[in-house]
Amino acid sequence: MGTWHTRGLRGSGLEDLVNHTNDRYREKKLALIQKIPTPITPIEIDKEKRHITLAYFEQKSTVDYIGTVQGLPVCFDAKECKTDTFPLKNIHPHQMQFMKEFEQQGGISFILLSYTARNEIYYLPFDHISIFWNRMENGGRKSFTYEEIDHEFVVRANRDMYVHYLEPLQKDLNRKAGT
Repeated sequence: MGTWHTRGLRGSGLEDLVNHTNDRYREKKLALIQKIPTPITPIEIDKEKRHITLAYFEQKSTVDYIGTVQGLPVCFDAKECKTDTFPLKNIHPHQMQFMKEFEQQGGISFILLSYTARNEIYYLPFDHISIFWNRMENGGRKSFTYEEIDHEFVVRANRDMYVHYLEPLQKDLNRKAGT
């Protein structure tokens, strides 16, 4: 199966691992991917510690990451799941709409999903996510299971690229091209 192991950053969340990988991609001129900050409005600020202690989200954000891989526009979200069942409520309708429109413009959309209890990460192509989403919208399950995902899209670590998602991205491109 698709287990990934990292020698560094153990205990870090998925976003930390992806951010580290994106830094390596940029250094190696493989990709330029930016983390999209979620806009917030501070309500309370601890002036001594210079920390925001209470805030609210200003607007719905789109996805976590956006950029280009060798000239190909990509956008994706990073999600974590503690069990083998991923609730679709963790993906918001505006995110699905954004990813759909992004693909209609010739880009590639996907989700990186970490099954934390299994120590495995998968690349979920947008068209696969859409199947689960449409099933839910038509009255079916409001989640999908580990068994339902395509395990060919496992994300492995590669040296200092802890979440080396360019390999499954290439598999996705080959699949879409019919090769």
